[in-house]
Amino acid sequence: MPVEELSIGESKGRQIFLHPWGLLQNQKTAHSQVFYPCPLSLLDQVVSYAPFTLFPSLVTSALLEQAYAVQMDFNLLVDAVSQNAAFLEQTLSSTIKRDNFTAHLFDIHKQVLKEGVAQTVFLGLNRSDYMFQRNADGSAALKQIEINTISASFGGLASRTPAVHRHVLNVLGKTKEAAKILSNNPSKGLAMGIAKAWELYGSANARVLLIAQEKERNIFDQRAIENELLARNIHVIRRKFEDVSEKGSLDQDRRLFMDGQEVAVVYFRDGYMPGHYSLQNWEARLLLERSCAVKCPDVATQLAGTKKVQQELSRSGMLEVLLPGQPEAVARLRATFAGLYSLDMGEEGDQAITEAIAAPNCFVLKPQREGGGNNLYGEEMVQALERLKDSEERASYILMEKIEPEPFENCLLRPGSPARVAQCISELGIFGVYVRQGKTLVMNKHVGHLLRTKAIEHADGGVAAGVAVLDNPYPV
Repeated sequence: MPVEELSIGESKGRQIFLHPWGLLQNQKTAHSQVFYPCPLSLLDQVVSYAPFTLFPSLVTSALLEQAYAVQMDFNLLVDAVSQNAAFLEQTLSSTIKRDNFTAHLFDIHKQVLKEGVAQTVFLGLNRSDYMFQRNADGSAALKQIEINTISASFGGLASRTPAVHRHVLNVLGKTKEAAKILSNNPSKGLAMGIAKAWELYGSANARVLLIAQEKERNIFDQRAIENELLARNIHVIRRKFEDVSEKGSLDQDRRLFMDGQEVAVVYFRDGYMPGHYSLQNWEARLLLERSCAVKCPDVATQLAGTKKVQQELSRSGMLEVLLPGQPEAVARLRATFAGLYSLDMGEEGDQAITEAIAAPNCFVLKPQREGGGNNLYGEEMVQALERLKDSEERASYILMEKIEPEPFENCLLRPGSPARVAQCISELGIFGVYVRQGKTLVMNKHVGHLLRTKAIEHADGGVAAGVAVLDNPYPV
């Protein structure tokens, strides 16, 4: 999608860009008046809009359909991994020796198994993320970046963005194009999964406990799901880990109570990074995991979303073991896998490190972290591998083939910054929901999508990290 700057001068403080969707005027001298209804200093203390693209970005329909088609397979796979204690222990055995965060989660997992799992209903709200690999013949292929099994965000805001791009295209007189913007309401689907788990828990007066951070910038994304639940007469209480430690309790049946209210579902929007935990917070997480409340996710499902598990799933024959008798699902899953390589001590890990140092632009070094901005690329990756190659610490990372999408141009809008036309790449996420009661799968659905776009100068980082912006796919 070429964008050309027209040489018309800037005497009136305007810059005009030609874009396939139409003309964009950037009011440089009146920027704060265009984007903000109040002074910037006040916005820092009150509210700001989420960054977004001015125009929807082109996505091949076949790739979008492929991503949707495989999501229910990924739901099944995550659920299968979470139930396979032997697989988790074997897969993470080297990682937990050097990664304290994963080790803490795994310790809680072992304690819960030893005591006996109290919960009988299991809920997964996942988001599988992809980029579009540019092939030598000019075609594109769908390749998975990661799967998020805890705090998979932006379902709420993604439900709002179609209206933005429909409006922009309608203003430009592109009414037929505006009508092709896909309807998308992940927040409704995610709430549907929580509601089903709440219903199966079986207590009409029980609450949904949302574990949130104290200073939550992404609160409106969460509120969209809360509001969907409230429309079903299901009430949500927001608390921090510290609140659970101080006021949470279990009764003799391991029912969870918070401020005297019974909790049916615990929905984590915190707890996916080491910095989210103090000793007190780890104790609170253990209390929650020991309860019979439905955890989203339970600790086993969070472990199923680690990078090390992702790498092990790519090994030949592993999917067949975890999803026996499902060759079509296995084929759909495997078609999305990029190259993934273990860095465990031994010949296999040594070879992977040698190849990555020799061709640093072909690989990404990934730790067991969520939240964006954690991966290492290029020379920074080489320096890390040189430092790690003789240390067991390297087992806390994996190597992944670097995906190289075809860049395109779009206009990025961020609070406090001028509108900017940039060379961009996108990442597509598909939201999936599953609910299991005992061994019976009660629900397995895909419930919407998320497109995030960033300028190509940024190697890593999502919307929360201040790099990517919200977008919509325009199917072609």
